[in-house]
Amino acid sequence: MATIITDECINCGVCEPECPNEAIDDGTKGGVDIYWIDSDLCTECVGFHGEEACQEVCPVDCCIPDEDKKETE
Repeated sequence: MATIITDECINCGVCEPECPNEAIDDGTKGGVDIYWIDSDLCTECVGFHGEEACQEVCPVDCCIPDEDKKETE
């Protein structure tokens, strides 16, 4: 499954450079940076890491599995 970033995100940006698929990006919405994960690019780090890189570095644990988008090996 893909990963999503919840509203608890504090926009610290530590997750973006950690993503091996470059699936994490920030956008501007009303002048506020909002980090998001492109579900078409996210592979939950399968083949790269034992755990998802974004989850490992997130200080507020807002990178969670998207139950609607299952990832397979």
